Amino acid sequence: MNQKLTTEIFSRWQAANPKPETELNYSSPFELLISVILSAQATDIGVNKATDKLYPVANTPEQIAALGVKGLSQYIKTIGLYNTKAKNVIKTCQMLVEQHGSEVPEDREALEALPGVGRKTANVVLNTAFGHPTMAVDTHIFRVSNRTRIAPGKNVVEVEKRLLQVIPEEFMIDAHHWLILHGRYTCMARKPNCPKCSINDLCEYKDKTTD
Repeated sequence: MNQKLTTEIFSRWQAANPKPETELNYSSPFELLISVILSAQATDIGVNKATDKLYPVANTPEQIAALGVKGLSQYIKTIGLYNTKAKNVIKTCQMLVEQHGSEVPEDREALEALPGVGRKTANVVLNTAFGHPTMAVDTHIFRVSNRTRIAPGKNVVEVEKRLLQVIPEEFMIDAHHWLILHGRYTCMARKPNCPKCSINDLCEYKDKTTD
């Protein structure tokens, strides 16, 4: 896909949704970090249901660490892999207190050193909490990037690097959200809704649906 088409795609998404936001509920970088850790292999809706009960009770590293794995598990047991996630969240909270003055670090290396935090989670936090022009490639973004041919790649790192190369600078801060929302609600995995797609005429997907 050439640069002109890519620019037009993001221009349309921006016109339709000028201020895209994550669908995770959060009110601080710390809450966002915990919610993103919990969201691995889980839906944002499912995470929100759990954290809407958790955060009014505990929403700082000290408070969540004080719950312990058993206490935290009671709040997040409806989320997949909750035992492992509870252990990671408690360890992360302890590290934030001990190594970062209870603050979420605005640094990729420091973020990725936290238990349960990989490249994608670090990118989400850097972009959404701190406004860095990063690209967190999840299954939605990977699918949309390959189907449309905006940034085809064999793995998430390839797609991430290509997206950072081809997306015009003026769209970078919000690009992550537009791509996710497009994959979640229009370019779905099983059957994309091509007839109602705002970029149908620009997309290079060969197997477009007609109904």
